[in-house]
Amino acid sequence: MTSLLLLTSFKKINHTYKLKMKKSILILTIVCTALSSFAQTDSTQQNDKNDTVRIGGMIILKKGNPDEKNRVTVTVGNHKRPDHSNISTSSFVFDIGFANWTDKTNYANAIASNDLVGTPELGANDFKLRTGKSVNINLWFFMQRMNLIKHVVNLKYGLGLELNNYRFKNNISFNEGGMNPYHPAQNIPHAFVFRDSIDFSKNKLAADYITVPLMLNFRTNPNYNNKGLSISAGVSMGYLYSSRNKQKSSERGKEKNRGDYDLDKWKFSYVGELGLGPVHLYGSYSPKSIFKNDLNFTPYNIGLRFSNW
Repeated sequence: MTSLLLLTSFKKINHTYKLKMKKSILILTIVCTALSSFAQTDSTQQNDKNDTVRIGGMIILKKGNPDEKNRVTVTVGNHKRPDHSNISTSSFVFDIGFANWTDKTNYANAIASNDLVGTPELGANDFKLRTGKSVNINLWFFMQRMNLIKHVVNLKYGLGLELNNYRFKNNISFNEGGMNPYHPAQNIPHAFVFRDSIDFSKNKLAADYITVPLMLNFRTNPNYNNKGLSISAGVSMGYLYSSRNKQKSSERGKEKNRGDYDLDKWKFSYVGELGLGPVHLYGSYSPKSIFKNDLNFTPYNIGLRFSNW
């Protein structure tokens, strides 16, 4: 009887021991799997040349300078690796700045050819702009930077819309052609500008282009975007797709008269960009008049560029 009880007890102990062993093995397997996964995700990297050890977001750097023996630097936090793609893309770039022009018009010739109509005759003062309200806005659908030499020298290009609003101080109006408002019997067969009798509270000429810039880009810190100094210079070519004379007055209300007004369909410009860290300045200058007739206005823009590089 005693032997039977001992045998039964031994079987129970053996069964319990096997269950505990199975649980221990299962727990050990789970722990090993987790550690293996952690090791793959948060791997340790070592660079023998610089004695650098990287553990996840922590970097341990032992300096190799003989004058600074046993010096160790520890950096904790996210550490972005350099972007060394040969072609990098910024999907949306936004510019806002001021638009103006240099007036080189020979007014005697412009009046003689009926490009300008009015009494008294129109002159340079009539085409002066409201500097703070003449605005340039550029919406770039994309810009790309292509590596040429070690990411220090790059080719930069893009595609976008160049929107220029020239706000006038004086009461002038643009006409596509037709009756001379000062001599109704005379018909002018081309676009002209005339002195209007209305006092406008808002009077602007808008000229919008589809533009392609092409620039050579230089970077002092090629490892990271928006760090160091970045300089770009080149040219752009724009095609005029929309132009209008928009006015507002108490007599006529709001008016928007569309026409090409003898504006040149093509606009060639010298363009540049200066970036210091996250701050970017841009500028453009066209050496050729935006008009095809005797009006000679060479436009320029300057402002801020919002881009991720």
